[in-house]
Amino acid sequence: MSIKTKEAKVAVIGSGFAGISSAAYLSKQGYQVDVYEKNADLGGRARQLHTDNGYLFDMGPSWYWMPEVFEKFFNDFGYTAADFYELQQLDPGFSVVFGHNDVLDIPANFEELCELFESIEAGTADKLKSFLAEAAYKYNIGMGKLVYKPGLSLLEFADADLLKGLFKLQVFTSFSDHVKKHFKDPRLVALMEFPVLFLGAMPEETPALYSLMNYAGLKLGTWYPKGGFGKVIQAMKSIAEKHGVKFHTNAPVTALDVKANQIVNLTSRNGTQDYDGIIAAADYHHVEEKLLKPIHRNYSAQYWDNRVLAPSCLIFYLGVKRKVARLNHHTLFFDEDLKQHSQEIYKQASWPSKPLFYVCCPSISDNSVAPDGHENLFVLMPLATNVKDPEALREEYFDLIMDRLEAYTGSPIREHLDYKKSYCVSDFVADYNSFKGNAYGLANTLMQTANLKPSLKNKKIDNLFYAGQLTVPGPGVPPSIISGNLAAQQLIKHLNK
Repeated sequence: MSIKTKEAKVAVIGSGFAGISSAAYLSKQGYQVDVYEKNADLGGRARQLHTDNGYLFDMGPSWYWMPEVFEKFFNDFGYTAADFYELQQLDPGFSVVFGHNDVLDIPANFEELCELFESIEAGTADKLKSFLAEAAYKYNIGMGKLVYKPGLSLLEFADADLLKGLFKLQVFTSFSDHVKKHFKDPRLVALMEFPVLFLGAMPEETPALYSLMNYAGLKLGTWYPKGGFGKVIQAMKSIAEKHGVKFHTNAPVTALDVKANQIVNLTSRNGTQDYDGIIAAADYHHVEEKLLKPIHRNYSAQYWDNRVLAPSCLIFYLGVKRKVARLNHHTLFFDEDLKQHSQEIYKQASWPSKPLFYVCCPSISDNSVAPDGHENLFVLMPLATNVKDPEALREEYFDLIMDRLEAYTGSPIREHLDYKKSYCVSDFVADYNSFKGNAYGLANTLMQTANLKPSLKNKKIDNLFYAGQLTVPGPGVPPSIISGNLAAQQLIKHLNK
């Protein structure tokens, strides 16, 4: 029996991109929505860190790809992203360091990119155009259709375009094989394979479907929201609040009361409140294991232990009292072996012996994130999940990374630090109840794609739906925004029955 919209109350657990997205879509339809956030600040992994000495760090996401997904969210509420923040296209989009004097700056202009490929390996300009033409098809189908499927029935794929293009989507082809058919130079191969390092599996085990990521990064461009990703969170929050959403911070959810296959109330630090529906945009595994009885869970502990997770990471937030040479906004250090690092993450679950790492220097593009004449550095090393991360080990890797970074930049960074904070596996667990300390959700392997991901719907409880990086469509900021929309639509369908 349907509940009158204006009388229906819904709770959203978690205020990351998925949680705020679902809250906004629900409130737009007239539902009373409360969002519960365990931390003091909204945003989940996209929280920002403000220091007393003038630095502003994005704590998590730093790559703004697929701008049309953000734009669609704002358009759905009658706005554009430009109504809330300034978006700048980066040029170069990013740089890849293979050696001290072997650096690829990836230009925003596509013709310049083709010239760069051709200068490295003869004939690859045309191969790049062919590769990205196929990737564009996958992107248009994948991001236009696949990611908006809730993954609840195979009948969702009874779509003429999807069926017609199934072969061209290359779901059963290895990403690594697909790349190596087009490019032979190891630098070009590494450049094309780098996005899947964060998708959570070896390139050999990732479907070639995900070359759509290359299209996103190399053709659609890399962007930056002035003021950082916190501006995006603030924008989405303001839209939700305009539709009546109430946000409760420092309010971890401690219990969900189930009666007759329905959640009837939620208990948080603020007390117990009755609700007609719940969206769990917090860690899926945590919600199941800590807030639900075994009879109400979708999956067993064994199921979760068998999932292939995307990496965790070791992050350093660094404030530097001088400018640092040679860095671009995004700089990837691939001066060690990508395959070896990947194997140590995914096969050995160990700390890497010769790690790759990534440096984001937003102060190059934005003078609001560091004091004048200073530099804001976000340094990230992909790492296996569920490993121990004592302070001494973090420091060992800090020095290892700094040795290479200082040698490359010619800057004695460690001598000029006036802010330093590390963040690693145990912090992801403590702050986000992150399953095994993962940073990016589930790996996008073939057996964890689309309907094979953990279900958006609780199969035992009629009014509980999940959103976020451990369910459809998957890891990353744009998929999380879409996930919130999908979960909201499914709960609305349930409440309107």
